[in-house]
Amino acid sequence: MAQGLKSEDDPPKVKSEVEEQSISLQTHAQPPTGQVNCTETVSNCKKTTTKVKEEAVDNQALLTSSRKTRRGRLKVEYENEGAELKSEPCDWRTQLSFIREMRSKRDAPVDQMGAEKCYDTEAPPEVRRYHVLISLMLSSQTKDLVTAGAMQRLREHDLSVDVILNMDEGTLGKLIYPVGFWRTKVKYIKQATALIQQEFGGDIPDTVEGLMRLPGVGPKMAHLAMDIAWNQVSGIGVDTHVHRISNRLGWTRKETKTPEETRRALEEWLPRDLWSEINWLLVGFGQQVCLPVGPLCSVCLNQHTCPAAHRSSPSKKLKSSPASPTPQVKGNVGQEKPRGNRRKGKTGAPPSGQTSVLESA
Repeated sequence: MAQGLKSEDDPPKVKSEVEEQSISLQTHAQPPTGQVNCTETVSNCKKTTTKVKEEAVDNQALLTSSRKTRRGRLKVEYENEGAELKSEPCDWRTQLSFIREMRSKRDAPVDQMGAEKCYDTEAPPEVRRYHVLISLMLSSQTKDLVTAGAMQRLREHDLSVDVILNMDEGTLGKLIYPVGFWRTKVKYIKQATALIQQEFGGDIPDTVEGLMRLPGVGPKMAHLAMDIAWNQVSGIGVDTHVHRISNRLGWTRKETKTPEETRRALEEWLPRDLWSEINWLLVGFGQQVCLPVGPLCSVCLNQHTCPAAHRSSPSKKLKSSPASPTPQVKGNVGQEKPRGNRRKGKTGAPPSGQTSVLESA
């Protein structure tokens, strides 16, 4: 009876017997030498297939990750390229500071007779805005003195939308003569005024797009009208002075051919809070120092940083050594010969019954 009971020493004996049986079974299950175990082959194939799939997934993940990384680098390169296009010109802040200093007296023609000075301060707001627009239309290809005189004569006739609509073209022509292209401007003023009355309720448009719909109004006039009449800065007003000086100072990445190209080039980098100031600064500077012909580089504070300095300065002309004879100059030195109308149709004859302002002077 004692032999039928399990003692604590029995389990190791049973475990040893189980291990011997397991070894014996494995020995009998092994195939003969040279024979392939089908079960093992299938298992290995499944493992290989699974491994290939995992590698494919890993490769796909790597490709996807690579594409994402590459797309990110492209974006960075684009941003860097954009930043390069908007890079500021060298020394522009110093040059602007010097121009402010040279313009500190505010005694240029534009300071006394520009569009900001030609409207009637006592008139209603919509009439003042109309005055600003008409003065800008008259100022194209015309000196500020002539524009101011034309505006004074128009104001003496109560310049307004209704008055211009009721005024015949002959009378309007006599009042604005001798502004440049006065015949064309008569037609533009009449057409633009009619459009203002019909589509804008008697007030000038309050958007650049609306202003440019008016005959005779381009981007420069539209942006200046928005600034002066509506007190809204929509863009830089670039006229011939701003266009010329910006190219001379190297404020454009490459030489621009038109004022509109110059406007876009300046707006790429010039801080927006300077867009309103830059027009009257450069216009007056161009009227007094940086002249179209014979700029006064010798008195300009920017002569050492301006790329175009002394290229056409009067001090560089008629240079002769002390031993050489003095060149003979015909005519009276220092007196400008009177210039006629070089281009026919620019000013033309005065309207019938009116004497030219130049002749009366």
